[in-house]
Amino acid sequence: MQTFTYIFLAFLLASTLVQLYLSLRQKQHVSAHRAAVPTPFAGKISLEEHQKAADYTLAKGGLGRIDLLIGLVILLAWTLGGGLEWLDAQWRSIGWNELYTGTAVMLSLILIGSVLDMPLSLYRTFVLEERFGFNKMTPVTFVTDLFKGAALALIIGIPVIMLILWLMESAGSLWWLYAWAALTAFSLLMTWAYPKFIAPLFNKFSPLEEGEVAERLNALLARTGFNSKGVFVMDGSRRSAHGNAYFTGFGKNKRIVFFDTLLKHLTPAQVEAVLAHELGHFKRKHIVKGMALSMIMTLTGFIVLAWLMNQEWFYTALGVSQPSTYMALVLFVLVSPAFTFFIGPVMAWWSRKHEFEADEFAAQQSSSTELIAALVGLYKENASTLTPDPWYSAFYDSHPPAAIRIAHLQQQT
Repeated sequence: MQTFTYIFLAFLLASTLVQLYLSLRQKQHVSAHRAAVPTPFAGKISLEEHQKAADYTLAKGGLGRIDLLIGLVILLAWTLGGGLEWLDAQWRSIGWNELYTGTAVMLSLILIGSVLDMPLSLYRTFVLEERFGFNKMTPVTFVTDLFKGAALALIIGIPVIMLILWLMESAGSLWWLYAWAALTAFSLLMTWAYPKFIAPLFNKFSPLEEGEVAERLNALLARTGFNSKGVFVMDGSRRSAHGNAYFTGFGKNKRIVFFDTLLKHLTPAQVEAVLAHELGHFKRKHIVKGMALSMIMTLTGFIVLAWLMNQEWFYTALGVSQPSTYMALVLFVLVSPAFTFFIGPVMAWWSRKHEFEADEFAAQQSSSTELIAALVGLYKENASTLTPDPWYSAFYDSHPPAAIRIAHLQQQT
Protein backbone atom coordinates (compact mmCIF):
# COMPACT_ATOMS: atom_id res chain seq x y z
CA MET A 1 0.00 0.00 0.00
CA GLN A 2 1.10 3.56 -0.70
CA THR A 3 1.17 6.45 1.73
CA PHE A 4 -2.01 7.95 0.29
CA THR A 5 -3.80 4.64 0.79
CA TYR A 6 -3.15 4.88 4.52
CA ILE A 7 -4.13 8.55 4.58
CA PHE A 8 -7.42 7.76 2.84
CA LEU A 9 -8.14 4.86 5.20
CA ALA A 10 -7.32 7.02 8.22
CA PHE A 11 -9.75 9.77 7.15
CA LEU A 12 -12.40 7.24 6.19
CA LEU A 13 -12.10 5.40 9.51
CA ALA A 14 -12.10 8.64 11.50
CA SER A 15 -15.18 10.04 9.76
CA THR A 16 -17.04 6.73 10.11
CA LEU A 17 -16.22 6.38 13.81
CA VAL A 18 -17.25 9.97 14.51
CA GLN A 19 -20.56 9.44 12.70
CA LEU A 20 -21.23 6.24 14.62
CA TYR A 21 -20.28 7.89 17.92
CA LEU A 22 -22.55 10.88 17.31
CA SER A 23 -25.40 8.64 16.20
CA LEU A 24 -25.11 6.55 19.37
CA ARG A 25 -24.97 9.73 21.48
CA GLN A 26 -28.17 10.85 19.77
CA LYS A 27 -29.78 7.49 20.48
CA GLN A 28 -28.84 7.60 24.16
CA HIS A 29 -29.87 11.24 24.64
CA VAL A 30 -33.25 10.93 22.91
CA SER A 31 -34.02 7.68 24.77
CA ALA A 32 -33.10 9.24 28.13
CA HIS A 33 -35.54 12.15 27.56
CA ARG A 34 -38.37 10.10 26.08
CA ALA A 35 -40.36 9.77 29.32
CA ALA A 36 -41.32 13.45 29.74
CA VAL A 37 -42.18 16.40 27.51
CA PRO A 38 -39.58 19.19 27.87
CA THR A 39 -40.82 22.05 30.03
CA PRO A 40 -40.96 24.69 27.24
CA PHE A 41 -43.40 22.44 25.35
CA ALA A 42 -45.58 21.29 28.22
CA GLY A 43 -49.22 21.78 27.34
CA LYS A 44 -48.39 22.30 23.66
CA ILE A 45 -47.25 18.79 22.76
CA SER A 46 -48.65 15.69 24.42
CA LEU A 47 -46.53 12.94 25.90
CA GLU A 48 -47.77 10.58 23.19
CA GLU A 49 -46.66 13.00 20.45
CA HIS A 50 -43.31 13.55 22.15
CA GLN A 51 -42.70 9.80 22.41
CA LYS A 52 -43.69 9.28 18.78
CA ALA A 53 -41.07 11.87 17.76
CA ALA A 54 -38.47 10.14 19.94
CA ASP A 55 -39.27 6.72 18.48
CA TYR A 56 -39.22 8.12 14.94
CA THR A 57 -35.82 9.71 15.55
CA LEU A 58 -34.45 6.47 16.99
CA ALA A 59 -35.76 4.44 14.06
CA LYS A 60 -34.22 6.81 11.52
CA GLY A 61 -30.95 6.77 13.44
CA GLY A 62 -30.80 2.98 13.42
CA LEU A 63 -31.41 2.88 9.68
CA GLY A 64 -28.83 5.61 9.20
CA ARG A 65 -26.16 3.52 10.97
CA ILE A 66 -26.90 0.57 8.73
CA ASP A 67 -26.72 2.84 5.67
CA LEU A 68 -23.39 4.26 6.88
CA LEU A 69 -21.79 0.82 7.26
CA ILE A 70 -23.14 -0.43 3.93
CA GLY A 71 -21.81 2.72 2.26
CA LEU A 72 -18.40 2.10 3.83
CA VAL A 73 -18.25 -1.44 2.46
CA ILE A 74 -19.37 -0.34 -1.00
CA LEU A 75 -16.79 2.48 -1.14
CA LEU A 76 -13.97 0.12 -0.17
CA ALA A 77 -15.21 -2.44 -2.69
CA TRP A 78 -15.15 0.13 -5.50
CA THR A 79 -11.70 1.44 -4.62
CA LEU A 80 -9.27 -0.85 -2.79
CA GLY A 81 -11.42 -3.88 -3.55
CA GLY A 82 -10.88 -3.47 -7.29
CA GLY A 83 -14.44 -2.70 -8.34
CA LEU A 84 -13.53 0.37 -10.37
CA GLU A 85 -10.59 -1.45 -11.94
CA TRP A 86 -12.94 -4.22 -13.08
CA LEU A 87 -15.65 -1.84 -14.33
CA ASP A 88 -13.08 0.21 -16.25
CA ALA A 89 -11.67 -2.92 -17.89
CA GLN A 90 -15.12 -4.03 -19.08
CA TRP A 91 -15.82 -0.78 -20.88
CA ARG A 92 -12.26 -0.38 -22.22
CA SER A 93 -12.55 -3.80 -23.86
CA ILE A 94 -15.23 -2.41 -26.21
CA GLY A 95 -12.66 -0.10 -27.82
CA TRP A 96 -14.46 3.24 -27.55
CA ASN A 97 -12.52 6.46 -27.19
CA GLU A 98 -11.88 7.87 -23.72
CA LEU A 99 -14.85 10.27 -23.77
CA TYR A 100 -17.42 7.55 -24.48
CA THR A 101 -15.70 5.03 -22.21
CA GLY A 102 -15.61 7.53 -19.35
CA THR A 103 -19.27 8.44 -19.80
CA ALA A 104 -20.23 4.76 -19.80
CA VAL A 105 -18.17 4.06 -16.68
CA MET A 106 -19.76 6.95 -14.80
CA LEU A 107 -23.31 6.10 -15.85
CA SER A 108 -22.91 2.42 -14.96
CA LEU A 109 -21.43 3.41 -11.59
CA ILE A 110 -24.47 5.59 -10.89
CA LEU A 111 -26.83 2.82 -12.03
CA ILE A 112 -25.17 0.17 -9.85
CA GLY A 113 -25.20 2.57 -6.90
CA SER A 114 -28.92 3.19 -7.37
CA VAL A 115 -29.65 -0.54 -7.49
CA LEU A 116 -27.62 -1.15 -4.33
CA ASP A 117 -29.45 1.69 -2.57
CA MET A 118 -32.89 0.39 -3.58
CA PRO A 119 -33.53 -2.03 -0.66
CA LEU A 120 -32.93 0.66 1.98
CA SER A 121 -34.94 3.18 -0.02
CA LEU A 122 -37.90 0.79 -0.17
CA TYR A 123 -37.57 0.00 3.54
CA ARG A 124 -37.37 3.69 4.44
CA THR A 125 -40.50 4.53 2.45
CA PHE A 126 -42.77 1.53 2.90
CA VAL A 127 -41.72 0.29 6.34
CA LEU A 128 -40.23 3.08 8.46
CA GLU A 129 -42.29 6.00 7.14
CA GLU A 130 -45.36 3.76 6.94
CA ARG A 131 -44.95 2.66 10.56
CA PHE A 132 -45.14 6.25 11.80
CA GLY A 133 -48.00 7.25 9.51
CA PHE A 134 -46.03 9.49 7.15
CA ASN A 135 -45.91 7.51 3.94
CA LYS A 136 -48.65 8.27 1.44
CA MET A 137 -46.79 6.93 -1.58
CA THR A 138 -48.13 3.92 -3.44
CA PRO A 139 -45.88 1.37 -5.15
CA VAL A 140 -47.09 2.73 -8.50
CA THR A 141 -46.08 6.28 -7.56
CA PHE A 142 -42.71 5.02 -6.29
CA VAL A 143 -41.96 3.21 -9.55
CA THR A 144 -43.24 6.12 -11.65
CA ASP A 145 -41.01 8.56 -9.76
CA LEU A 146 -38.11 6.16 -10.18
CA PHE A 147 -38.45 6.01 -13.97
CA LYS A 148 -39.08 9.74 -14.29
CA GLY A 149 -36.00 10.47 -12.21
CA ALA A 150 -33.89 8.03 -14.22
CA ALA A 151 -35.04 9.49 -17.54
CA LEU A 152 -34.39 13.02 -16.31
CA ALA A 153 -30.94 12.02 -15.01
CA LEU A 154 -30.05 10.57 -18.41
CA ILE A 155 -31.36 13.52 -20.41
CA ILE A 156 -29.62 16.08 -18.22
CA GLY A 157 -26.72 14.05 -16.85
CA ILE A 158 -25.21 12.62 -20.03
CA PRO A 159 -24.53 16.00 -21.71
CA VAL A 160 -23.10 17.42 -18.47
CA ILE A 161 -20.82 14.42 -17.87
CA MET A 162 -19.61 14.48 -21.48
CA LEU A 163 -18.98 18.22 -21.40
CA ILE A 164 -16.92 18.04 -18.19
CA LEU A 165 -14.92 15.05 -19.45
CA TRP A 166 -14.34 16.73 -22.82
CA LEU A 167 -13.06 19.87 -21.11
CA MET A 168 -10.77 17.79 -18.88
CA GLU A 169 -9.29 16.11 -21.95
CA SER A 170 -9.21 18.96 -24.47
CA ALA A 171 -9.23 22.39 -22.81
CA GLY A 172 -5.57 22.49 -21.77
CA SER A 173 -4.08 23.46 -18.43
CA LEU A 174 -6.98 25.77 -17.56
CA TRP A 175 -9.64 23.11 -18.09
CA TRP A 176 -10.61 23.37 -14.40
CA LEU A 177 -11.63 27.02 -14.89
CA TYR A 178 -13.72 26.29 -17.97
CA ALA A 179 -15.31 23.25 -16.32
CA TRP A 180 -16.16 25.32 -13.25
CA ALA A 181 -17.71 28.05 -15.41
CA ALA A 182 -19.73 25.47 -17.36
CA LEU A 183 -20.96 23.69 -14.22
CA THR A 184 -21.84 27.01 -12.56
CA ALA A 185 -23.82 28.11 -15.62
CA PHE A 186 -25.59 24.75 -15.68
CA SER A 187 -26.46 25.01 -11.97
CA LEU A 188 -27.91 28.48 -12.45
CA LEU A 189 -29.91 27.25 -15.44
CA MET A 190 -31.30 24.35 -13.43
CA THR A 191 -32.19 26.65 -10.53
CA TRP A 192 -34.12 28.83 -12.95
CA ALA A 193 -35.73 25.93 -14.81
CA TYR A 194 -36.60 23.71 -11.84
CA PRO A 195 -39.86 25.35 -10.71
CA LYS A 196 -41.30 25.68 -14.21
CA PHE A 197 -40.13 22.57 -16.04
CA ILE A 198 -38.81 19.93 -13.64
CA ALA A 199 -40.80 20.07 -10.39
CA PRO A 200 -44.18 19.80 -12.23
CA LEU A 201 -43.06 16.41 -13.57
CA PHE A 202 -43.37 15.01 -10.06
CA ASN A 203 -45.94 17.19 -8.29
CA LYS A 204 -48.94 19.34 -9.04
CA PHE A 205 -48.59 23.05 -8.24
CA SER A 206 -51.75 25.13 -7.89
CA PRO A 207 -51.97 28.88 -7.25
CA LEU A 208 -53.00 29.66 -3.67
CA GLU A 209 -56.75 30.12 -3.52
CA GLU A 210 -58.27 33.47 -2.62
CA GLY A 211 -59.09 33.94 1.04
CA GLU A 212 -57.60 35.10 4.33
CA VAL A 213 -54.33 33.22 3.82
CA ALA A 214 -53.82 34.72 0.36
CA GLU A 215 -54.67 38.22 1.62
CA ARG A 216 -52.20 37.97 4.48
CA LEU A 217 -49.43 36.61 2.26
CA ASN A 218 -49.96 39.18 -0.49
CA ALA A 219 -49.87 41.98 2.07
CA LEU A 220 -46.64 40.57 3.53
CA LEU A 221 -45.06 40.29 0.09
CA ALA A 222 -46.08 43.86 -0.73
CA ARG A 223 -44.66 45.43 2.43
CA THR A 224 -41.38 43.51 2.11
CA GLY A 225 -41.00 44.33 -1.58
CA PHE A 226 -40.70 40.73 -2.73
CA ASN A 227 -41.62 39.99 -6.35
CA SER A 228 -42.25 36.43 -7.48
CA LYS A 229 -44.26 34.37 -9.94
CA GLY A 230 -46.76 33.76 -7.18
CA VAL A 231 -47.55 31.56 -4.20
CA PHE A 232 -48.23 27.92 -5.04
CA VAL A 233 -49.57 24.92 -3.16
CA MET A 234 -47.86 21.58 -3.83
CA ASP A 235 -49.68 18.27 -3.47
CA GLY A 236 -47.09 16.91 -1.03
CA SER A 237 -49.78 14.75 0.60
CA ARG A 238 -49.58 12.39 -2.41
CA ARG A 239 -46.27 11.12 -1.07
CA SER A 240 -45.89 12.09 2.57
CA ALA A 241 -47.65 13.56 5.58
CA HIS A 242 -44.64 15.78 6.30
CA GLY A 243 -45.15 19.51 5.78
CA ASN A 244 -42.80 22.18 4.51
CA ALA A 245 -42.47 25.48 2.67
CA TYR A 246 -39.68 26.75 0.43
CA PHE A 247 -38.48 29.21 -2.19
CA THR A 248 -37.42 27.97 -5.59
CA GLY A 249 -36.00 29.53 -8.73
CA PHE A 250 -34.36 32.92 -9.05
CA GLY A 251 -34.74 36.18 -10.95
CA LYS A 252 -38.20 36.63 -12.41
CA ASN A 253 -38.86 32.90 -12.08
CA LYS A 254 -38.99 32.82 -8.26
CA ARG A 255 -41.81 30.87 -6.66
CA ILE A 256 -43.04 30.43 -3.11
CA VAL A 257 -44.27 26.90 -2.44
CA PHE A 258 -46.30 25.56 0.47
CA PHE A 259 -47.00 21.87 0.97
CA ASP A 260 -50.74 21.25 1.19
CA THR A 261 -50.03 19.24 4.36
CA LEU A 262 -48.61 22.35 6.02
CA LEU A 263 -51.58 24.55 5.14
CA LYS A 264 -53.96 22.01 6.69
CA HIS A 265 -52.38 22.32 10.14
CA LEU A 266 -51.57 26.03 10.45
CA THR A 267 -53.77 29.08 10.95
CA PRO A 268 -53.58 31.98 8.44
CA ALA A 269 -51.48 34.00 10.90
CA GLN A 270 -49.09 31.09 11.36
CA VAL A 271 -48.74 30.61 7.60
CA GLU A 272 -47.91 34.30 7.30
CA ALA A 273 -45.21 33.92 9.97
CA VAL A 274 -43.71 30.93 8.15
CA LEU A 275 -43.56 32.92 4.91
CA ALA A 276 -41.99 35.84 6.77
CA HIS A 277 -39.25 33.47 7.93
CA GLU A 278 -38.64 32.28 4.36
CA LEU A 279 -38.59 35.87 3.15
CA GLY A 280 -35.99 36.55 5.83
CA HIS A 281 -33.62 34.18 4.04
CA PHE A 282 -34.10 36.15 0.84
CA LYS A 283 -33.86 39.60 2.42
CA ARG A 284 -30.75 38.69 4.41
CA LYS A 285 -29.21 37.39 1.16
CA HIS A 286 -28.74 33.88 2.54
CA ILE A 287 -29.60 32.34 -0.83
CA VAL A 288 -27.02 34.45 -2.66
CA LYS A 289 -24.41 33.74 0.01
CA GLY A 290 -25.13 30.03 -0.23
CA MET A 291 -24.77 30.06 -4.00
CA ALA A 292 -21.51 32.01 -3.76
CA LEU A 293 -20.10 29.57 -1.19
CA SER A 294 -21.12 26.63 -3.39
CA MET A 295 -19.32 28.19 -6.35
CA ILE A 296 -16.17 28.75 -4.30
CA MET A 297 -16.18 25.18 -3.01
CA THR A 298 -16.77 23.81 -6.53
CA LEU A 299 -13.90 25.89 -7.90
CA THR A 300 -11.63 24.69 -5.09
CA GLY A 301 -12.60 21.12 -5.86
CA PHE A 302 -11.75 21.49 -9.54
CA ILE A 303 -8.37 23.05 -8.70
CA VAL A 304 -7.52 20.14 -6.39
CA LEU A 305 -8.73 17.64 -9.01
CA ALA A 306 -6.59 19.31 -11.70
CA TRP A 307 -3.52 18.61 -9.56
CA LEU A 308 -4.51 15.11 -8.48
CA MET A 309 -5.28 13.87 -11.98
CA ASN A 310 -1.58 14.28 -12.88
CA GLN A 311 -0.39 12.27 -9.88
CA GLU A 312 -0.02 8.58 -10.66
CA TRP A 313 -0.13 7.69 -6.96
CA PHE A 314 -3.67 9.07 -6.73
CA TYR A 315 -4.90 6.24 -8.96
CA THR A 316 -2.74 3.37 -7.78
CA ALA A 317 -3.28 4.16 -4.09
CA LEU A 318 -7.03 3.80 -4.65
CA GLY A 319 -6.98 0.55 -6.61
CA VAL A 320 -6.84 1.82 -10.20
CA SER A 321 -3.85 0.86 -12.33
CA GLN A 322 -4.56 2.86 -15.50
CA PRO A 323 -4.83 6.67 -15.08
CA SER A 324 -7.45 8.54 -17.08
CA THR A 325 -9.33 11.81 -16.86
CA TYR A 326 -12.64 10.13 -16.15
CA MET A 327 -11.19 7.84 -13.47
CA ALA A 328 -9.64 10.88 -11.78
CA LEU A 329 -13.11 12.46 -11.63
CA VAL A 330 -14.72 9.24 -10.39
CA LEU A 331 -12.15 8.72 -7.65
CA PHE A 332 -12.33 12.34 -6.57
CA VAL A 333 -16.12 12.21 -6.23
CA LEU A 334 -16.00 8.93 -4.32
CA VAL A 335 -13.26 9.70 -1.79
CA SER A 336 -13.54 13.47 -1.23
CA PRO A 337 -16.40 13.13 1.32
CA ALA A 338 -13.99 11.36 3.68
CA PHE A 339 -11.66 14.37 3.56
CA THR A 340 -14.33 17.09 3.70
CA PHE A 341 -16.48 15.46 6.39
CA PHE A 342 -15.12 17.61 9.19
CA ILE A 343 -16.14 20.79 7.39
CA GLY A 344 -19.71 19.74 8.15
CA PRO A 345 -20.01 21.33 11.62
CA VAL A 346 -18.90 24.71 10.24
CA MET A 347 -21.52 24.53 7.49
CA ALA A 348 -24.18 23.49 10.01
CA TRP A 349 -23.25 26.40 12.29
CA TRP A 350 -23.47 28.81 9.36
CA SER A 351 -26.92 27.47 8.44
CA ARG A 352 -28.20 27.75 12.02
CA LYS A 353 -26.95 31.35 12.13
CA HIS A 354 -29.02 32.08 9.04
CA GLU A 355 -32.08 30.46 10.64
CA PHE A 356 -31.77 32.78 13.65
CA GLU A 357 -31.49 35.79 11.32
CA ALA A 358 -34.54 34.69 9.32
CA ASP A 359 -36.49 34.24 12.57
CA GLU A 360 -35.55 37.77 13.62
CA PHE A 361 -36.80 39.10 10.29
CA ALA A 362 -40.05 37.17 10.71
CA ALA A 363 -40.53 38.63 14.19
CA GLN A 364 -40.15 42.14 12.75
CA GLN A 365 -42.43 41.65 9.75
CA SER A 366 -45.03 39.32 11.22
CA SER A 367 -45.32 37.88 14.73
CA SER A 368 -42.81 35.90 16.78
CA THR A 369 -45.71 34.45 18.80
CA GLU A 370 -47.37 33.10 15.66
CA LEU A 371 -44.07 31.76 14.35
CA ILE A 372 -43.51 29.93 17.64
CA ALA A 373 -46.98 28.41 17.37
CA ALA A 374 -46.28 27.42 13.76
CA LEU A 375 -42.97 25.82 14.68
CA VAL A 376 -44.55 23.84 17.50
CA GLY A 377 -47.17 22.66 15.04
CA LEU A 378 -44.49 21.63 12.55
CA TYR A 379 -42.47 19.81 15.22
CA LYS A 380 -45.62 17.95 16.16
CA GLU A 381 -46.78 17.06 12.64
CA ASN A 382 -43.29 16.08 11.41
CA ALA A 383 -42.43 14.17 14.60
CA SER A 384 -39.24 16.17 15.06
CA THR A 385 -37.43 15.37 18.27
CA LEU A 386 -37.48 18.11 20.90
CA THR A 387 -34.44 16.67 22.69
CA PRO A 388 -31.54 16.15 20.26
CA ASP A 389 -28.10 15.45 21.64
CA PRO A 390 -26.18 18.77 21.75
CA TRP A 391 -23.07 17.36 20.05
CA TYR A 392 -25.08 15.60 17.36
CA SER A 393 -27.11 18.74 16.74
CA ALA A 394 -24.02 20.95 16.57
CA PHE A 395 -22.41 18.63 14.06
CA TYR A 396 -25.35 17.97 11.75
CA ASP A 397 -28.40 20.14 12.27
CA SER A 398 -29.02 22.93 9.76
CA HIS A 399 -31.72 24.33 12.09
CA PRO A 400 -31.31 25.20 15.79
CA PRO A 401 -32.75 22.71 18.31
CA ALA A 402 -36.41 23.37 19.07
CA ALA A 403 -35.95 24.68 22.62
CA ILE A 404 -33.09 27.02 21.67
CA ARG A 405 -34.88 28.34 18.62
CA ILE A 406 -38.07 29.10 20.48
CA ALA A 407 -36.18 30.73 23.35
CA HIS A 408 -34.47 32.98 20.81
CA LEU A 409 -37.83 33.88 19.26
CA GLN A 410 -39.31 34.70 22.66
CA GLN A 411 -36.59 37.30 23.07
CA GLN A 412 -37.82 38.99 19.89
CA THR A 413 -41.35 39.65 21.24
